[in-house]
Amino acid sequence: MDAVVVEHLQRSFRVNRQKEGFWAKLRGLIKRESETIHAVKDVSFRIEKGEMVGFLGPNGAGKTTTLKLLSGLLMPTAGKATVLGYEPWKRENAYRRRFSLLMGQKNQLWWDLPAQESFRLHKEIYRIETKRYQDRMDELTDLLEIRKQLSQPVRELSLGQRMRMELIAALLHDPEILFLDEPTIGLDVISQNKVQQFLKYYQEHKQITVLLTSHYMKDVEALCKRVIIIDEGIIKHDGLLTDVLSQLNPQKVVTLKFSEHVESTQLSEYGDIIEQSPMTVKIRLGKADIPGVLSYALAEYPVEDVSVQDRPIEELFAELFSRRQTTEEETRAAVASM
Repeated sequence: MDAVVVEHLQRSFRVNRQKEGFWAKLRGLIKRESETIHAVKDVSFRIEKGEMVGFLGPNGAGKTTTLKLLSGLLMPTAGKATVLGYEPWKRENAYRRRFSLLMGQKNQLWWDLPAQESFRLHKEIYRIETKRYQDRMDELTDLLEIRKQLSQPVRELSLGQRMRMELIAALLHDPEILFLDEPTIGLDVISQNKVQQFLKYYQEHKQITVLLTSHYMKDVEALCKRVIIIDEGIIKHDGLLTDVLSQLNPQKVVTLKFSEHVESTQLSEYGDIIEQSPMTVKIRLGKADIPGVLSYALAEYPVEDVSVQDRPIEELFAELFSRRQTTEEETRAAVASM
């Protein structure tokens, strides 16, 4: 059964443009120049109950706008969507009790108060029974290993501790759907790993539906089997992450470690050398070329160790989005020169 159904969703904004200079500003008081920004142009997808989906795209692609539409914070310009059978922008209380939106760049906890005070406020807002509230607090604080910090003012917590508190606030009322917008932004590696492990465990055991946006691709790789890629407000891909990676990644990185110094190699004839030192060579190769290159290297050089790895997922997506941006810039330049 589908938890989220989105059909041809659109959202546009009118933005005033103001030129520099006194007279330009004065003219702007009489006649303002504006343009329409299409943040979400034509978005359609479905998410089944209990599914965790990665929502990817470059800055300005329309990810956060889509989440705000599904949370009822924005009204669509056109199109329709239902979440658990509700139209989000009607903002019905019955719907608001069944979902949660967590934005890594926005705080929902009172800055100068201990997090437990904000949690008590959430208890009253969502009308959570006392026993259920205490059970939820015990469960979440233990899973996130944050019980000792409950009485500290939020401003005194580290960024990783604050994000774990934000997760408790988002999950306290036991939502069926969780919208996550950059939940690990700015966190150190240890905190990122803790958040990832918690989300994976919680989603598997509670079977909640999760739509996750992140620029930290290891979040997506660790948590999501399916990804939706959006760019310029339009869905570019919807499918398994492994399918995306196989399309983007026809090459692998082969690392050769030598038992003694090697002054130079002829391996550049076979692929792109990424890194080279007297004891190590990293080379990017097509998958079909790997057996032949390894046979040659083992015969010609004192190879001590070999490893074959996929290219980092961050590198692949960075290339994908930068390639699209370059293509767009070339198109604009060609049109301008006509």
